[in-house]
Amino acid sequence: MGETKQRIAIDMDEVIADTLDKMLERYNREYEDTITPQHLHGKKLRHVAKCGDQVSRFFDDPLFLRDLKVLPDSQDVIRELQTRYEIFIASAAMEVPASFAAKYEWLKEHFPFIPNSHIVFCGDKSIIDADYLIDDHAYQFARFRGQGILFSAPHNVEETRYPRVHNWRDVADMFLK
Repeated sequence: MGETKQRIAIDMDEVIADTLDKMLERYNREYEDTITPQHLHGKKLRHVAKCGDQVSRFFDDPLFLRDLKVLPDSQDVIRELQTRYEIFIASAAMEVPASFAAKYEWLKEHFPFIPNSHIVFCGDKSIIDADYLIDDHAYQFARFRGQGILFSAPHNVEETRYPRVHNWRDVADMFLK
């Protein structure tokens, strides 16, 4: 029998998919505002937006998630990670059930090398049995049994409890050297 590979679970939004860019673009257009990622230092868009929590309604549009940009280097690094680790995409899609189809289609388009059996739509990510979880939300690490690795985003800049990566080159340095 072969050696068991360690598992890395990877979040989708703000880790491989540039959700923030699309949210800012749509918010600024609809509300005639000029918020940039720099305005979000330690905050989420809903904390600074004129409409507050209503920005979450963007996710009610099933097409909103379909044309997100892929974060730079994520595809190449994840492909390389697969040679040494078992890779899972773990999205807390239960927060927005209308997003399932769009998230799945986006993943199949941009990450076709991730098998369906390695795509997990869940709520509480502590259910994921992995050695590492790369996520932009530190609260996902609270009950996760493995090592949480924080992927930098404007809303988490003040979080200091977990190892941090700023981009996919940092991920490669951490796992592939």
